[in-house]
Amino acid sequence: MTSDAPAAILDGATLRVTGSVDADSVIPLRKQGEQLINGAQSSLTVDLVGLGTAHSVVLSMLLCWHRLALSRQVSLTFEGASDRLLSLAALSNLKDQIPGFASHS
Repeated sequence: MTSDAPAAILDGATLRVTGSVDADSVIPLRKQGEQLINGAQSSLTVDLVGLGTAHSVVLSMLLCWHRLALSRQVSLTFEGASDRLLSLAALSNLKDQIPGFASHS
């Protein structure tokens, strides 16, 4: 894997997502994030600043993480999304479904 390989890293109450995500790499990253969310106690902030791509598979993964967090009664907030990812969420009518995305205009 290259240094741009995606990763989910837990740093206290922050889940940092880094690298470039595509259709081939999203499933392992999703599972990695799910393991970390499963171990969370109350709330997590998902930091997307280090995410190198804006792709529909990323939105799908974020929604999966959000549903898992809801089922585990873990509060999940997303921050640091790129303008491109925010636009993609808005175009897909998902901006209000991903906590932290709707606050951006």
